[in-house]
Amino acid sequence: MQQFSLENDSAYRQWRTRKLRAYPTGTEQLTVMVQRPHQLTQEEKGNLLQACEKTNLVFYRTDPGLEQSKHVVAAMARQLSLTHMDANFCADKDSISSIQVMDKGPGSTSYIPYTHRALNWHTDGYYNLDSQRIRAFLMHCVRPASTGGENTYLDPEILYIQLRDQNPDHVEALMDPQAMTIPPNPENQKRGFSAKSGPVFMVDEPTQTLYMRYTARTRNIMWKDSFHLRKARLTLQEILNDSEYRFRHLLQSGEGVLCNNVLHNRTMFTDHSTSKRLLYRARFYERVAKPGVTSDKRPATDAVAQ
Repeated sequence: MQQFSLENDSAYRQWRTRKLRAYPTGTEQLTVMVQRPHQLTQEEKGNLLQACEKTNLVFYRTDPGLEQSKHVVAAMARQLSLTHMDANFCADKDSISSIQVMDKGPGSTSYIPYTHRALNWHTDGYYNLDSQRIRAFLMHCVRPASTGGENTYLDPEILYIQLRDQNPDHVEALMDPQAMTIPPNPENQKRGFSAKSGPVFMVDEPTQTLYMRYTARTRNIMWKDSFHLRKARLTLQEILNDSEYRFRHLLQSGEGVLCNNVLHNRTMFTDHSTSKRLLYRARFYERVAKPGVTSDKRPATDAVAQ
């Protein structure tokens, strides 16, 4: 991918121009109305894929009076050629995670997504092995919180542009294979028993696209001790907090988000007195892509959407 080579500024400039041309400025430009999630029309499917092709992110809206279940997630994913799900540690038996406050069980206290607390900027599965690289996820809202729970999203390709425009050294530092190390997690045996080091930005060879693994967490993360990397991380955080290309959205019942594992965060929230905020999330080893453009690498063991 020549546009991501720091030695090829011409290819980068051409790609940058295409990327930023007519880039959406609000969530309504990225929202697709879906009448029947179990049977997408060609127009609905085309609109979802086209939006994701441009921004790596798209929202959809269904009738909240329709069935709001995991079947919606599995059906939409299957129609978009997302079939190989990541059976992560806190997922249900069908590999789809029920994102809600957990009083007991895996993730009940140590995993922030299953609490009321705010979630800092991250990409999903930044701790996964390369063979379990999360390239896309779909999240469907069954019930929003009483207050809070808003997400903010940022396309990693946009972040790459803003970093490279400020100083190409930032990109070089973040592409260092030893930039970010995740220590082993004894509680999660699927993660392995050794530390996992890798870059923040990389070219994903199977899909020939830019891939990002990142977390703004300060606990259980080890960063390479490098002046250039410290500067890059500081600039990265400043962009996350201030970029005009961010999209904020509070998912309502019947709405969802589909993306190529973009950066995202979540505000803290308060549940209703009688019901909990509930979202269903599925993570995939494929990208959301045009027909015929898929990853040719699959983990030896993975779940398939039914």
